[in-house]
Amino acid sequence: QGYSEPGAGSDLASLKTSAVRSGDGYIVNGEKIWTSGAHHADMMFCLTRTSSDGPRQAGITFLLLNMRDPGVAVYPLISIDGQHGFNRVTFTDVYVPADDRVGEENEGWRVAKGLLTHERTGQAYVSLSLTLLAGIRQAASDVDLGDRRLIDDPAFAARLALAEVELKALEITELRTLSTVAAGSAPGDESSILKLKGTEIVQRMTEQFVDCAGPYAAPWLPDIILEGSNSTPVGPDYAQRELIRYFSGRGASIAGGSDEVQRNIIAKHVLRL
Repeated sequence: QGYSEPGAGSDLASLKTSAVRSGDGYIVNGEKIWTSGAHHADMMFCLTRTSSDGPRQAGITFLLLNMRDPGVAVYPLISIDGQHGFNRVTFTDVYVPADDRVGEENEGWRVAKGLLTHERTGQAYVSLSLTLLAGIRQAASDVDLGDRRLIDDPAFAARLALAEVELKALEITELRTLSTVAAGSAPGDESSILKLKGTEIVQRMTEQFVDCAGPYAAPWLPDIILEGSNSTPVGPDYAQRELIRYFSGRGASIAGGSDEVQRNIIAKHVLRL
C-alpha cells in the first residue's frame, strides 16, 4: 500500500510521487515509506500525483504498480521491535500501463479513502484483544506478589476491567459495521471509531502483559535487537512475544492514519461538528 512518503504522512494529500502520462501509460518517479510487506509484495496500490492544479486531493491518481518492474527498489526499515515489516520504496522511471489505473485520472483520493475505511475496520483488532485479555488473566494469576496474586491487585484489576468494558463496546460497534457491509454497503467514516479505540485497547493490554512479565521483560531486549544473539532466555515463555507486540503496537496509533486524523474524521463526518 504505497501511501505515505517522507514528506507526506498524516498530511497524505501533500504527496509528491509523480506519474507523468507517456503513451498508453505513466512514468512514475518518487518514494514511499513505511510500506508494510513491500519486500514480499508483487503489486502495490500506489498513490501518485498527476496534477498540481486546484486542491491537492484533486490531482492524485491511484495506480496498480508491479513491484518486480525495472526501476522499483525496496530498502528495509527495522522497527523498534527488531522486526523487518516496514520498507522504503523508490521509483525511478517506472512504467505503469494506463490499464492498471483504478478509477479515473486525478480521482484517486476517493479510491484511497474508500480503501482506508476497510483497512480501519480491520484495525479494530477485536479478536486479538479477546486473546490478549484471556492471556493476561492467566499470566496475572501466575504472578505471586507475596500477599496476593497480580490478578487480585486492585489497581491492576481495575485497569483490566476498564479495558474489558471498552472492548465489549468496541465488539458491538464492529458487529454493527460488519452488518452494514454484509447488507452491501461500505464501512463508512465510522470505521475511524473502530481504528481509534481498537489500537488504544491493544496498547493498554500489551502494557499489562509486560507488567505481568515484570523485570523478565527487559532481558529479552538484546535478543530482539541484536541478530545472532545466543543468550539463554529467562522468565515466562510469553515475555518475548508480548514485548515484541508491545513495541510494535506503539506504531498502531499512526498506521492507517494517526489518532489525530481519526478524531478529525469522527468530528467532521460522523458527529457533523
